[in-house]
Amino acid sequence: MNAPAIEFNAIIKQNGEINAAFVEFPFSTEELFNKKGLVKIKAVFDNKVEYRGSLAKMKTDCHILGLTQEVRKQLKKTFGDEVSVSLIEDKEERLIEIAEDIALVFTQNPAVKIRFDAMSYTHRKEYIRWIEEAKKPETRENRKTKMVRMILDGKKGI
Repeated sequence: MNAPAIEFNAIIKQNGEINAAFVEFPFSTEELFNKKGLVKIKAVFDNKVEYRGSLAKMKTDCHILGLTQEVRKQLKKTFGDEVSVSLIEDKEERLIEIAEDIALVFTQNPAVKIRFDAMSYTHRKEYIRWIEEAKKPETRENRKTKMVRMILDGKKGI
């Protein structure tokens, strides 16, 4: 049986001076999820925009949930606006689709694949997205080569 969704309304807050937003999670993650640190979640904002992310403690009194620019654009909301949040703990494994040409790089470099697989979901996703966002084929090739070097150098993310 799935736990019921946790629902609340919150004000979208700006993170410092940058174009980053979050809402405060008004409950105890320890009581609800038996976790003090990061809690992976699936959320729905205003009953229409779905998001997979994490509740995190970022030198804040309570856990916070980030709202990406993309989510805010879909909601047509910004800092200071109220948003309704419905969330559940995300216990599904977070998998990343890896294109054949990138998978080939891992096949040719087993040590890179081992290090890549040991990274967090977010860092793996960043690397793959960075390569896939390349507009030109030569840029994509350059990024694959750079990724190998960066991973072998111990760089966790882009």
